[in-house]
Amino acid sequence: MPSVYFTQGLPYALVISVSPVLYKRLGLDNTQIAFYTGWLYLPWIIKPLWSPVVELMRSKRWWIVTMQMLMGCGFAAIGLTIPTDGCLPWSLTFFWLLAFSSATHDIAVDGMYMLGLPERSQAFFVGIRSTFYRLAMLAGQGGVVIAAGRLENTLGGVKPAWMLAFLGTSALLFLLSLYHFRTLPRPNEDHPPGIPGGLGMEFRNTFKQFFTQKNIGWILAFILTYRLGESQLVKIAPLFLLDPPAEGGLGLQTSHYGLVYGVVGLIALLGGGILGGMATSRNGLKSWIWVMLVCMNLPNLAYVYLSWLQPESIWIITACVALEQLGYGFGFTGLILLLIHVSKGPYQTAHYAIGTGLWSLGMMLPGMISGWIQSWLGYPVFFFWVMLASLPVFGTAKKIIGVLEEPRQVR
Repeated sequence: MPSVYFTQGLPYALVISVSPVLYKRLGLDNTQIAFYTGWLYLPWIIKPLWSPVVELMRSKRWWIVTMQMLMGCGFAAIGLTIPTDGCLPWSLTFFWLLAFSSATHDIAVDGMYMLGLPERSQAFFVGIRSTFYRLAMLAGQGGVVIAAGRLENTLGGVKPAWMLAFLGTSALLFLLSLYHFRTLPRPNEDHPPGIPGGLGMEFRNTFKQFFTQKNIGWILAFILTYRLGESQLVKIAPLFLLDPPAEGGLGLQTSHYGLVYGVVGLIALLGGGILGGMATSRNGLKSWIWVMLVCMNLPNLAYVYLSWLQPESIWIITACVALEQLGYGFGFTGLILLLIHVSKGPYQTAHYAIGTGLWSLGMMLPGMISGWIQSWLGYPVFFFWVMLASLPVFGTAKKIIGVLEEPRQVR
């Protein structure tokens, strides 16, 4: 499972976090980047529509290995289109297909995780699985970006550097798919169940049981607003770090950005995730929900500070990025555990996919317009706006504690 969760995180890192950096280096403005790359969340949003297919057709092992091979092809296709004149539409197309394969892979991986562990162990090991997922993010946001930055200096061009970076990632995905083909276990429980009422009936039952559970309105509100501020920050922060000081940014070089945001920041994110998993495994999520909400959102003040003062010290910039990522990692554990709590029963894989699709919707829509908001407000006021956008989720927390205190119910 550690290597599978590494493989789950790497495509997500490049599709969601590295694609804005690529397009920034190719010369697109912030509004275009936020809008175009915001659409890349769509496969994770609509994946509940085909999650019953993953649940009911073929084993989860088959889906995992097959999607990994397809993702290797997707990275190769993106790398080969970057040097072409029409790289924007073609690369976006392959990014979207890569996102579709990655979202399908997520369904199968999360299903196998819940299949093999009891609930208490799921709470503890959520930190372990997050560790390897974040290591993949480290490899993507850090390793790939740093390599691309150094290749830019070595080769003297953006396009050939990023082409080689994506082709190297493609080779890694193919190797991981072959490794998992040989070593991934074949548990007896990993087989598609029968479909006595037909696939259409299973679709209806899947969605009906999720959306008719008690307090579903509060659950949806919590999921959709949990990262309302972060959804905008995560889209603009890389562009802010890369933009020159004359345009309100900090002017980091590509390789420096990869080190600060992709390495140090993700190590802090990783540490926060592990601490969150350890804390909730002892006392339960309901004891930590308020702390997690504060830790998730208050450190965003670091970007308010950076945007107003624009410090030149790489140490100050690194410390601020690490602080924000540490809080984000600790707080995000709460959302994962809530989804596990509301995804019990015979359709747990599909229900978890519905939940992750909803949280992706909560990331996609604000993220798509964040570039326009930033261009209108400027960086300092925009990051203050991010702080205000984090407030709505606090209004739902009391009801969510009530949800966590009772077993999942269906009306």
